[in-house]
Amino acid sequence: MLFRLRLSRQDLVCQQVVELVTSYLEGSLSRADRRRFEAHLAGCPNCTEYLAQMRATIRLTGMITADDLPEPALEEFTELYRRWRADGRGEPPAGGRGGPPGPGPR
Repeated sequence: MLFRLRLSRQDLVCQQVVELVTSYLEGSLSRADRRRFEAHLAGCPNCTEYLAQMRATIRLTGMITADDLPEPALEEFTELYRRWRADGRGEPPAGGRGGPPGPGPR
């Protein structure tokens, strides 16, 4: 299921920016929504840093293969994926992981 956040004509808040990062990086935001997204980034160093962290994560994870992971990590990721699939809601598994790394957006 494709999730789309309905944007109002108001300025974006940090939570909306976090939810829209993937669409922004994929280039799937409308021109108006992209401008609003970038206007928020221009005034928010936390969201700007979060976007930079996401770009770095995407770049670095693209270099990892299954052979690079130690067996315990591979088993943990496999189990998390199985639980996520079994849940059926299409949401990442709970457990204190997820959300923005570091201090994150305001």
